[in-house]
Amino acid sequence: MKVKELNKYYDKLQLEYGEPSLCSIYNGGCEKKPDVCFVFMNPTGKNIASTKDWKGIRAPWIGTKNIWKLFYNIGVIDEELFNNIQSKKPGDWNEDFAEYVYQKISEKKVYITNLGKCTQIDARSLPDKVLKQYLDLLYEEINIVNPKKIVVFGNQVSSIFLSQKICVKSVRQKEFKLNIKGKEYSVYSVFYPIGNGMRNIDLAIEDLNCILKN
Repeated sequence: MKVKELNKYYDKLQLEYGEPSLCSIYNGGCEKKPDVCFVFMNPTGKNIASTKDWKGIRAPWIGTKNIWKLFYNIGVIDEELFNNIQSKKPGDWNEDFAEYVYQKISEKKVYITNLGKCTQIDARSLPDKVLKQYLDLLYEEINIVNPKKIVVFGNQVSSIFLSQKICVKSVRQKEFKLNIKGKEYSVYSVFYPIGNGMRNIDLAIEDLNCILKN
């Protein structure tokens, strides 16, 4: 199975749990044995790839700025691309530029996804019961991609993904082992670095640099 074959299931869940006028945001980057898979929470309408008329890849964080500060500081994108992203307004992104950004991410052997693919208009928190509807699909996605390491962001996503109560500040740089359909993965929980979590972005960068180096 290919990752794209899961999109039809994500689209069904979008109609149930997301904003009907927006589209699901899927994933992007290296789809074959990346060095790391980053798992965030769920997309919002700030991602311009969620609009119905977008014809390019529907990958996380397209048209946004803040998360790219983290990616730059951990070496996922270079300074030239970072400055290019920071100079753009959301509407300045187009399909070709989004494709270029994710090609560079793929070259770095990085894969980016969300636990929930249901796009919301704003950054409201989703209840656990909604995010859990995506868990088996995410496990399937990860088995297809087969990353060396997995990084989950924030207490909620970490707890759902690892099926145990996680407080990120208590498990910084700790390796968890998770068995998904007979394969064992190394998983790390990191502070969520966006929105209210921006206050913790430096701690997230610190932990990620250590995790990725090791």
